[in-house]
Amino acid sequence: MLGLCADVVLFLVPVWIAFLVGVVIGWAWKPKWASLGRVELSCSVLGQSDSSFPFLPSKSVMSPLKGFGSDPCLNSFKVQWPSFDFRSTDAAAAKQKPTSQSPALFEDSSTSEAVEISTLLSEEDLTQLWQLVEMKDGGPSWVHMMDRYTLSMNYQAWRRDPKTGPPQYRSRTVFEDATPEMVRDFFWDDDFRSKWDDMLAYSATVGDCPSTGTMVVHWIRKFPFFCSDREYIIGRRIWESERSYYCVTKGVQYPSIPRRNKPRRVDLYYSSWCIRAVESRKNDGQRTACEVLLFHYEDMGIPNEIAKLGIRQGMWGAVKKIEPGLRSYQKARASGAPLSRPANMAQINTKISPEFVKTLEESDDASEVGKADAVEKPKAGGNLPKVLFIGGILVFALSLNHGLLTKAAIFSVAQKFGNFRRRRPEVRH
Repeated sequence: MLGLCADVVLFLVPVWIAFLVGVVIGWAWKPKWASLGRVELSCSVLGQSDSSFPFLPSKSVMSPLKGFGSDPCLNSFKVQWPSFDFRSTDAAAAKQKPTSQSPALFEDSSTSEAVEISTLLSEEDLTQLWQLVEMKDGGPSWVHMMDRYTLSMNYQAWRRDPKTGPPQYRSRTVFEDATPEMVRDFFWDDDFRSKWDDMLAYSATVGDCPSTGTMVVHWIRKFPFFCSDREYIIGRRIWESERSYYCVTKGVQYPSIPRRNKPRRVDLYYSSWCIRAVESRKNDGQRTACEVLLFHYEDMGIPNEIAKLGIRQGMWGAVKKIEPGLRSYQKARASGAPLSRPANMAQINTKISPEFVKTLEESDDASEVGKADAVEKPKAGGNLPKVLFIGGILVFALSLNHGLLTKAAIFSVAQKFGNFRRRRPEVRH
């Protein structure tokens, strides 16, 4: 036994010695280009990560050892034995300067980006919102949720559950002593939103189109402690018709912002509203109040029943914060505060022609007539197959045994079809 162990040891010792010698020689003779790509890659990835979320503190700030161990580019050199010359690394990094982009190239890229942004939202989005406002979208009925009010605001909310997708919400808010233009700018102004919307952790304008007013914004919203934060890439645009503003905001795909594990991105997002002047509840005949019809749904990655319970419990608490924010915004505008970039973009609206509205109304009326004809007008000879079927059942019954069980079974089938024949189609309004 001892002889066998000695033979195994004598066999393994040269193998381990050869392995260690190979490792030493490999590290000593490794060319510089073998680590250069990895170093540049780690630096570029870090720079992209830090620039994507400017609200997050950088790793160099969070580390108590500044200049040593906080830079991953330096860390990649430290683990490469036997070179430990950090001064040469710092000197090389100091010599690297960012390349400046040509002004002409920058102008061309911004122009092409604006053209791309302008196509994210189209007349199809306007048509969808118009149908929701006019209650002609063909969806299920709305179920009333709540009625709330303050001294200068009324609020109503409804919900419906489509066959597929998350629950959908509809609300009607009326602000006294507010113009549609002021409310429009208020909801568009992300710079001011952080003063009244405590769920908004971060917002930035990714791009915009000065000709159509279309914007792409990047949001991160805070969720309760049992959920992680959510990330949104939102495209938005405003159409206007006789001081009625159709504001469409929805989730869009924007490749320049890469997807990350955290925060979780919400792809299915729709939150659009119609803003218009209405008569005040003072009953003075003056249209000094502003009505906001909101339609909202999103897939937050939470079970629908839990989401509905949470929204129902927290809805009024969140809505109550809107009016103080609006009144503060009115005071700031009255004092001459400069408009932010999002508020300026809110004033670039696409005009809706009366012909377009007429086309929407006519197409909707035609679709309603087609549905009524399909329901109310039975096909010619539609009852003939039923009569033949019932007659065949009777002949078949008479030709069989006259036992009670056979008759009961066959005539029960005939009775069901007779009841089916007497049913009238239901017309849904």
